[in-house]
Amino acid sequence: MHLPNGARTLWQSLPSGGGMATMNISLPDELKQFVDQQVAEHAYGSSSEYLRELIRKQRDIEQLRGVLLGGANSGPAVAAEAGFFNAMQARANARAGEQ
Repeated sequence: MHLPNGARTLWQSLPSGGGMATMNISLPDELKQFVDQQVAEHAYGSSSEYLRELIRKQRDIEQLRGVLLGGANSGPAVAAEAGFFNAMQARANARAGEQ
């Protein structure tokens, strides 16, 4: 099958079950070659494995961005009292001694 604009079809054959689905994407030749190169150079088992990792990384970035924005929007920081960290260290030491 010949696709317009030199696009190639990349099939992601994911195992059935376990909540996994199959996705079909089209890539220009240049991107297909890049994916193939990444798979070979970084010992991915398949192009599907490589793309899953990219998607997971992007999801993690989005989650981290949300946490950071939540913290930034939570209001002004409150300074810890002078003995706060010393008390935390003492509690940690006491717990470590109990084990």
